[in-house]
Amino acid sequence: MKHLVQFSTGLSSAEVAWRLTAEHGKDAVVLMTADTLKEHPDNWRFAREVVARLGCEWIKLTDGRTPMQVGRDRKCVPSNRMPVCSQILKRELMRRFLDANYDPATDVVYVGYDWSEPRRLATAQPFWAPWTMDALLARPPYPPDLQELFRSRGIEPPALYQYGLAHANCDGFCVRGGQAPWRIMLQVDRRGYLEWEAEEQVSRELLGKDVSILRDRAGGTTTPLSLRSFRERIEQQPSMFDEDDWGACGCDMPGDGAPSPGRAQVPKVERWDGAGWIAVPGRVAA
Repeated sequence: MKHLVQFSTGLSSAEVAWRLTAEHGKDAVVLMTADTLKEHPDNWRFAREVVARLGCEWIKLTDGRTPMQVGRDRKCVPSNRMPVCSQILKRELMRRFLDANYDPATDVVYVGYDWSEPRRLATAQPFWAPWTMDALLARPPYPPDLQELFRSRGIEPPALYQYGLAHANCDGFCVRGGQAPWRIMLQVDRRGYLEWEAEEQVSRELLGKDVSILRDRAGGTTTPLSLRSFRERIEQQPSMFDEDDWGACGCDMPGDGAPSPGRAQVPKVERWDGAGWIAVPGRVAA
């Protein structure tokens, strides 16, 4: 039996991996990370330190495209309303890998949902059937503060949490996030923000439509809000943003849309050997 952890490189899934390894041993646990090519470098640092301590197998799956590139293939700008990057770069890729390499009759898939997220687990389970999906943190014993827990183990949490973000998704610029996290990232990583802004503008021009990651709900109506417009608004008046708009987190939950029409390259499956990533013969994600 294999215990298969959808390892986002964040705190919750790391704690799930920690518990499973302690209970079942490192040889029974496999960590699986879907790389969007936009992950924060400190997430990789954190993940490497966790894996070095646990000693279990760590697999990385890569489609070969970034979220914005997938959006262009699907003729949209990825957002909380059109989460095609979650669908294609994570869920579909992970599902193909699981179906090709493991057995739902014996193996179990784990996610990092906690006690506050019963809706996410209930929504995700039908998509992953016949796989059994378990969320250890959704039932007692509930963990203490995960940041302090990992510090007590000698592992500093990913930097994204220090910025005030609830989830360490991608490089902090999650397309499912709202105005509040994007304002934070504009403050802490202006260069990264400008890169996303330029990418969004390319997609807007290619599509010839007023589409965007963010939405403006001022005045009771909802309209697109480009990253450029949002940045210019914040630069003129820093308080002009919706502090309650945090978006959503649901990369493992099903979304709308047909399967991806194509790929920039053949998906890769690699394994961490303690020093670098190496191709895994006999493993497929097709």
